[in-house]
Amino acid sequence: MRFDFTPLTAELSQWRSENCPLPIWWRDDDATEDTAALQQLLALAERTALPVHLAVIPQGATQGLSRVCTENPHVVPVVHGWAHKNNAPEGEKKAEFGHLREDAELEARSALTHLKSLFGPSLLAMFVPPWNRIHPSVTADLAPQGYIAVSTYTPRSSRMAAPDLVQINTHLDPIFWKGGGGLVDPDAQITALVTQLKDRRAGRIDATEPLGLLTHHLVHDAAIWAFSEALVKTLLDGGAVPCNLRDLAPNLP
Repeated sequence: MRFDFTPLTAELSQWRSENCPLPIWWRDDDATEDTAALQQLLALAERTALPVHLAVIPQGATQGLSRVCTENPHVVPVVHGWAHKNNAPEGEKKAEFGHLREDAELEARSALTHLKSLFGPSLLAMFVPPWNRIHPSVTADLAPQGYIAVSTYTPRSSRMAAPDLVQINTHLDPIFWKGGGGLVDPDAQITALVTQLKDRRAGRIDATEPLGLLTHHLVHDAAIWAFSEALVKTLLDGGAVPCNLRDLAPNLP
């Protein structure tokens, strides 16, 4: 399967000519157990030498997943909500922590405690709200609970989401969610990424935030796997610098 990355390679050449650093990171959501899809994800991380920040659902996380992650240097476990349960009021977009509710603080705190017990020091205390939606009151409570970072989707509006809590988002997702799954149109994805990179160079969005790839290994088909690998290799070959956010703590971007 071939993709036309010519517009992206041209933009990356411009980044190199202007000596612009381009840190990139990778987040993959919804892990609970060791599966064939997870093994495929880990193999891709090893081939590309780009660490995958695995967003683990605490309530369903297994000891088997813990063993796989703690033994693999290419995996950085992070916290993916509590149960990945939709708590949104009827008629609103799906969210587990996107609205005010009494149990939100307790669940976020329990999630961190539980995954620390499973993963130990390999865990990065980053909170990833399911469906990338989080209420400001939940965000404000994260740092006092022990979190150091929060991650959603689209370019961040400011570096700090709350006092002592850095925001590091993801920015491109190859899955065509609105179309029921499968690979989003590759040319459209590449065009959108090039536009975002140009906005970074021009200072219209934060160029210091690592560029984030978001994947969901459990629902990938062959085309999504192929595009994701080709995209990562194109970025790295073009001068992007892979980031392990755990290595950057506590001085996260």
